Amino acid sequence: MKVLLVLLFLMNLDNLVTPGDCASTHDEILSLTTATQEQVAILKHIDDNKEQYKTVFLQPASTQYIKTEAAVHLFVSAGSSDTVKDLLQKNNIPHLVLLNNTKELIELQTETVSGISRDSSSYYDVYHPIEEIYEWINQTAQAFPNMVETILIGTSFEKRPLYVMKLSGEKRAEKKAIWMDCGIHAREWISPAFCLWFVNHFLTNYKEDQNVTQILDNMDIYVLPVVNPDGYKYTWNTTPFLLNRMWRKNRSHSNNSSCIGVDLNRNFDASWCTKGASNHSCSDTYCGPSPESEPETQAVANFLRSHNDSVQIYYAIHSYSQMLLFPYSYTVDKVPNHDELNELVKEVAEKIKAYSQNTYTYGSGAKTIYLAPGGSDDWAYDQGIKYSFTFELQDRGRYGFLLPPSHISQACNEALIAVNTIALRVIEKTQDGQQKSNQSAQSEIKSPRVLGL
Repeated sequence: MKVLLVLLFLMNLDNLVTPGDCASTHDEILSLTTATQEQVAILKHIDDNKEQYKTVFLQPASTQYIKTEAAVHLFVSAGSSDTVKDLLQKNNIPHLVLLNNTKELIELQTETVSGISRDSSSYYDVYHPIEEIYEWINQTAQAFPNMVETILIGTSFEKRPLYVMKLSGEKRAEKKAIWMDCGIHAREWISPAFCLWFVNHFLTNYKEDQNVTQILDNMDIYVLPVVNPDGYKYTWNTTPFLLNRMWRKNRSHSNNSSCIGVDLNRNFDASWCTKGASNHSCSDTYCGPSPESEPETQAVANFLRSHNDSVQIYYAIHSYSQMLLFPYSYTVDKVPNHDELNELVKEVAEKIKAYSQNTYTYGSGAKTIYLAPGGSDDWAYDQGIKYSFTFELQDRGRYGFLLPPSHISQACNEALIAVNTIALRVIEKTQDGQQKSNQSAQSEIKSPRVLGL
């Protein structure tokens, strides 16, 4: 028994790391937990000097969200790993190595598989660079000319096109619509992967799958596969710096700073740049110089404003943490239909649990995670889209943003459960409302009076 315990201890030495051990030769992702505000201040010091320490805070996205006793995930480059760990040890901040094979995982994510047809299901089991996504959009529109309309809604800061794909089933006037956007944060690769997977699933299963058919016959679906193509492109350029893979913002330049990029999900005009966002351009949650200052944000906002009478559901696809969120994120105040939205995401969480045994946390953004002003879902809600949601896909930190391709299928199926469940419920509510309205109108029609001769 003693021998077995010794062997188990030796097998786990790599994970029970304390600063001062032998020098690391790998980029690593650490999990930290603070017990005091003084320790939180040390993490803020690391973030304020991230260029020196070669670090990126992954979860939460900013040190302003760090709470004592809550896990913090930190990417640390190999060259500064020992320095960071020494600092943590001196301040009694315990840490575990979540991943010490980040290079191998990134290579696995970026591995290109030649010769895979868009028609093959395996095409959707790998990640694709932005050039392949543009090619896929064109090929898909050509393959389904009666169901897909490609709409150019704008261009990014670096002049990459922002293409929306409009999916339609039965054509009829005054159809309501769903909006879905992916890839607003560059490093969240499972998000664009889902948008591609989702479009293919709906197009190839129309008239074959009852849920798909019912949704497409009752609602058009607008899909923006990559909101942030510049940032997404940048995360694929991991040679020689693997740190690029963890980039979050877009790639716009400020006249007043050498720091690059704006957090597009803090740039919408929804309680813009209040508590929960940063006005410092070097921060990963930088809100930008003004609301809708970024061309990507402007393009999305302008399109939705011009379709405000038809878009009934808004889906923003993110990762990671397995959460189902709804407004508000900029305040802890409840939206008028809070209970209705909460019931919807509760149903989704239960269905996902039954499907995969994975647990999804759900609730309003501010109360479930933290204050996050300037978000797209809050903005959409305040524009009148009362079914507005943010889905945080797999996982809960085991791989984080480096989710292996082998996990794509399950993550997408979980997200599909969320999209379908809510859409079908909204269609049902809309039809019930129309039926009651028609019955009420009929009851108000007076019988014609018969005049005596």
